[in-house]
Amino acid sequence: MTIDRAVQAFAGVMVLVSVALTKFVHPGFIWLTVFVGANLFQSAFTGFCPAAMVMRKLGIGNDSASCGRT
Repeated sequence: MTIDRAVQAFAGVMVLVSVALTKFVHPGFIWLTVFVGANLFQSAFTGFCPAAMVMRKLGIGNDSASCGRT
């Protein structure tokens, strides 16, 4: 799995979890969804992606993906 795909999968899971938490636990969890979306948006333009940096250190992905360049 490339880092780009791992970041996309992680972001998708985080959005789904945060929506479920917003619905069933507390409306304040909507800010987690906002944070994930804002991070994806800024990484598309800047190339800075903290999740990709962490995943690379964990050994996930073997590709020099655009989201993971720092």
